[in-house]
Amino acid sequence: MRVVFMGTPEFSVPVLEALVAAGHEVVAVYCQPPRPAGRGKKERPSPVQARAKALGLEVRHPVSLKSEAEAEAFAALNADVAVVVAYGLILPKAILDAPARGCLNIHASLLPRWRGAAPIHRAIMAGDKETGVCIMQMEEGLDTGPVLLREATEIGAEEVTGALHDRLSVMGARLVVEALERLDALEPEPQPEGDVTYAAKIDKAEARVDWTRPATEVDQLIRGLSPFPGAWIEVDGQRIKLLGSALAEGHGAPGEVLDADPRVACGSGAVRLLRLQRAGRGAQDAEEFLRGMALPVGTVLG
Repeated sequence: MRVVFMGTPEFSVPVLEALVAAGHEVVAVYCQPPRPAGRGKKERPSPVQARAKALGLEVRHPVSLKSEAEAEAFAALNADVAVVVAYGLILPKAILDAPARGCLNIHASLLPRWRGAAPIHRAIMAGDKETGVCIMQMEEGLDTGPVLLREATEIGAEEVTGALHDRLSVMGARLVVEALERLDALEPEPQPEGDVTYAAKIDKAEARVDWTRPATEVDQLIRGLSPFPGAWIEVDGQRIKLLGSALAEGHGAPGEVLDADPRVACGSGAVRLLRLQRAGRGAQDAEEFLRGMALPVGTVLG
């Protein structure tokens, strides 16, 4: 098939690679424009742009798709289908209607649960036991289109967003290739409106740990916000990110360090901290972290 690929972050790269490996003709790759990054604030291409260039594919990165000129340039590609995954721009109707077979979106949740911007984070933060990937026929609404294919996967008891992100990316790549192979035979399944939930963009204000909350909620927050933006606490005026945790036995004052693991008491129950990061340093497993910064038993973490 003649495919237009539309995606920007690392999550999208395996999908682009899978389309090329499956023999589809990727006639153009759309992604977000390069952004200033690093100390020198030099423009850095997105992961998709860098990979597309390495594959010898045409790359386009318009700031908007709303103009008539952009719509005409897109239509001139004469694509059979567009594959969209974490692109970052809303597709106007003229873009959605241009490919002969429409636009397929890879969404990292079991729709209609977790429509929107942060489905992987929200699934873990809400304590969901499973999530998955849906291949959806795109409409003008936010993730409202009918689902062509879906596949579920369990969320591990200690799994963090970063690891789940990588698993779902690979799953989405495999599933969209299957969808394109079976496109004529797939029956679109409308989403039941009564089961809709929304995955709002993560606000950094959510990231400070409140130890008065139950351990299950603290654990879900830590794992759901790892590695970005990272749940955090303050210790002696230093901000510490908590990037991995597990539920544990124990009780004490909220935020109290109970032992050398370290286990930390919550409003009810406790969590064991598995991975931490000091400002300006790399993430470390708890044992390595504690060799450089002690958290004595009885300390109450802020």
